[in-house]
Amino acid sequence: MTSSRLRRRLQPSLSSATSIGSQGERRMLSKENNELICRVGPGTPMGNLMRQYWVPALPSNEFSGPDRLPKRMRLLGENLVMFRDSKGRMGALEEYCPHRGASLYFGRNEDGGLRCSYHGWKFDITGACLDAPSEQPERRERFCANIKARAYPCHEVNHMVWVYMGPRKEPPPFPAFEINTLPADHVGHPRIMMEEANWLQNMEGDLDSAHLDWVHRRLTEESPKPEKGIRGFWNPTGRPPVLDVAPTDYGVFYSARRVLKDGDEWHRINQYIFPFHTMITVGDGTVNLRSFVPVDDEHAMLISQTGHPTQRLSNEAMNAHGTMFDEVGGFVERTNDPRTYFLTKANKRNDYGRDLKAQAETMFCGIPFVGNLQDRAMTELMTNERGEAIYDRTKEHLGSSDAMIVAVRRQLINAATRLRDEGKVPANVDNVELDRVRSASLRYPAGADWKALSAPARRVNPDQPSAADVPLIL
Repeated sequence: MTSSRLRRRLQPSLSSATSIGSQGERRMLSKENNELICRVGPGTPMGNLMRQYWVPALPSNEFSGPDRLPKRMRLLGENLVMFRDSKGRMGALEEYCPHRGASLYFGRNEDGGLRCSYHGWKFDITGACLDAPSEQPERRERFCANIKARAYPCHEVNHMVWVYMGPRKEPPPFPAFEINTLPADHVGHPRIMMEEANWLQNMEGDLDSAHLDWVHRRLTEESPKPEKGIRGFWNPTGRPPVLDVAPTDYGVFYSARRVLKDGDEWHRINQYIFPFHTMITVGDGTVNLRSFVPVDDEHAMLISQTGHPTQRLSNEAMNAHGTMFDEVGGFVERTNDPRTYFLTKANKRNDYGRDLKAQAETMFCGIPFVGNLQDRAMTELMTNERGEAIYDRTKEHLGSSDAMIVAVRRQLINAATRLRDEGKVPANVDNVELDRVRSASLRYPAGADWKALSAPARRVNPDQPSAADVPLIL
């Protein structure tokens, strides 16, 4: 296909991603593009894009030692079984035994592999069939040589297990996010929260700086910290942020510019990195990575890791993941269904622990400002006409404060269609140095060239904390 014909073929998708109405508002998305950008199962354009990358799956401490019970997992709409073998290596296999489809979740994890409880077939972390005892001894070795379970490579670093689910025989380079390259004692254990909605509408909360002034804010500048959660956000002048967005080879970064009382400008500079990662500034010198990992089309895990570039973390900071949601009841009791993992007791069935007294006296929203609990209340009840937690974005009317959301959607649509139609992957699949970026909270004089001035702060500097001129909570 010629390049001109290919451009004509792609044009309907790209041009319909964003249009400007007569009043200047942006209207998004077509039904076709909404389906393309949200669905992540095998064979879907977005699912194929995500499978080009390493995907964070579960914390290392979920697999406390070799030969322990395997654990069911679900990623990108596929059911897996994960386990640590006799040598301490991590493995991830398709849940279904290649023999007749029995769940390997009930398998015995022993002697270097996972043995199916149905007929005793055994597989190692590469999927190689080590034994098929239901076959006659004289033909067993030859038989096993022709059988392979579907296996996904695992990589374990800084308290987290990542999985590669893509088509390459040799996986791409492991992502070089700062959180993956710091010493282990500089990085906290992952904080994970299950979100009962499509991955994109969850992630878009991190791309939306304007909502800080509302769902996360306190009622007045003097309002104290409520009984539960952190003190609310405060915008010094009350004017909405002005967004300036910069697409890149690895995704998009942007500034949300607010005005401080002395006239200086406060730039909250956040990152989006293909395929589902964000970095948001909290103004305390730490670095972070936030990953909105699709479990399936209607569930995603928000996996957050925080580290410090120049100092070890205290034991309290290292293990804060385990207590983050204690004040709102912690997590529901797990079943063997991965969609119950890391699901908070405060959820859509009980209005997320909404406190009407706090809403009346201290906070704009009465849902405790704990992790992304308030954000979930905004996104999990968005559904389409079939009742799926995938919003029909043809109903939206977007404004200037949605510029980052528009840019990221366009990048995702372009990347997914380019992979589908040209077989080309985004640059940071193979050039993982592109992942070495930071968010920043910076103060500049009014009208300053923030992009030029912030360039050093947006790059990883192992000798300096992240730039934090202004804290998150004023």
